[in-house]
Amino acid sequence: MPSIAALHPQIVHFVIALLIAGVLFRLVSLTGRFTFTSAAATTLIVAGTLATVVAVISGDQAHGPVERVPGARAAVVEHEEWGVRTRNIFIAITVLELAVLGLTTMKHRFARGATIASAIVGVIGLGVLYEAADHGGELVYGYAGGVGIRTGNPADVHRLLIAGVFHQASQDRQRRGIRRLQLSLWRQQHAASPTTSSCSCLRQSGRPMCRRIPPAQYGASTRCRSARRSLGCASVPVYCAQTRSLRKATSMARERCCKR
Repeated sequence: MPSIAALHPQIVHFVIALLIAGVLFRLVSLTGRFTFTSAAATTLIVAGTLATVVAVISGDQAHGPVERVPGARAAVVEHEEWGVRTRNIFIAITVLELAVLGLTTMKHRFARGATIASAIVGVIGLGVLYEAADHGGELVYGYAGGVGIRTGNPADVHRLLIAGVFHQASQDRQRRGIRRLQLSLWRQQHAASPTTSSCSCLRQSGRPMCRRIPPAQYGASTRCRSARRSLGCASVPVYCAQTRSLRKATSMARERCCKR
């Protein structure tokens, strides 16, 4: 069988569209207002189920290179498992749909019950389909699974590398901007209450900021410098408003510096 791995994204989108439309038509058919919806639901669900079979085949053919990406194996396995579950449950729904079609044609009294059962199982099937799609999206957007290698063109991999460098630079620039904003707000706070005998710490995502400010800028005192040297450790950048100095100190040094 020829490889259809490159067509996996297109196939799964057809699966999602056909099955969602089919189940919705089946739910509408329960109202009895639109007679055409029952046959339409059967047609769409059968077509969608056939598409799931093809999607599983194409996914199996495409998973090799993606699975070898460091850290992506677990995500690939989960996506495959949910894809197989989706195929199996909609095969069962297809059997129910064919039963509904036959019972309706014969005007059997169980036709209504089979229709309700198909609608209920169809809603459950949509939940399974959502999980498969969610894991597939996580694999692509979280692990770059299949990105840049679908066509085999080396230029795609190069563009993927450029995109990764760009996004990393954007995140670094955003973090630097947040730190500058925190420092500005911190200085404004001190300007508003310069006589407050309390200490303020600058933190970013639970980690101390290691921005150095010359002691002369805030008139560092000998007392804070000696406290820092006596403890011989550094943990959090601390601004002591009383002595107007920025120092790295432990909590003991912070209390000693600010209380005196």
